[in-house]
Amino acid sequence: MIKKEDRVAEVVKIEWEMFQQVANIGGPAGCQQDPETFEVMRSSQAMGWSEAVLESYLNDLREAKAADRNLMTEKYARMMASTSPSEYERIAHFLTPLEPERLAMIDEIAGIVLAWDEELAEKYPRLMETGRPIYSTEDSVYVASIETYLRGELATYSSKTLKLFHENVLNQKADNINGSEIIMSHLVKRYGYGSLEEANEKLKSAGSNTTGPL
Repeated sequence: MIKKEDRVAEVVKIEWEMFQQVANIGGPAGCQQDPETFEVMRSSQAMGWSEAVLESYLNDLREAKAADRNLMTEKYARMMASTSPSEYERIAHFLTPLEPERLAMIDEIAGIVLAWDEELAEKYPRLMETGRPIYSTEDSVYVASIETYLRGELATYSSKTLKLFHENVLNQKADNINGSEIIMSHLVKRYGYGSLEEANEKLKSAGSNTTGPL
């Protein structure tokens, strides 16, 4: 049986290859030259997914790679609808329009996930301050919110993966599980913290000198 960690590693490997090919205005972005941070962030997210979502998304990546399609480029292109509307107008016709059913699922997923992030911001304010702002109303050319990033990524998923992701989020909500907390727990442990509480307290003690991810 293939371990979850092995599937996650393959996801991150393919994503990193695609990420390297994303064209950025002004040349390569700093994050495109930081494979360590990319691996920590993306693997922490994938570890928070169900096995079904992970396997389906990995298949999406494999099929996209075989078809010479870059899901990372598509994700960032869709994000520009919020972060850089004028630039987005120039490229929007290259993107496949999303069907109403897909848009409805994305809206419902976003509503649930952002509520989870609000909950985390209340419980661990200093920790959450080190990451992205939550809502797209806080987007700028330089910063993309959790909402914009999430919507952009979900739009690149196949119908099968999106449905599985939607189902998983609904199941977590029904079971009173905060899916964002699962992902964040994986993340802080990768940075050497024992728990979210510990990370929040240590970052609080560090004060305003602490910048970047954790």
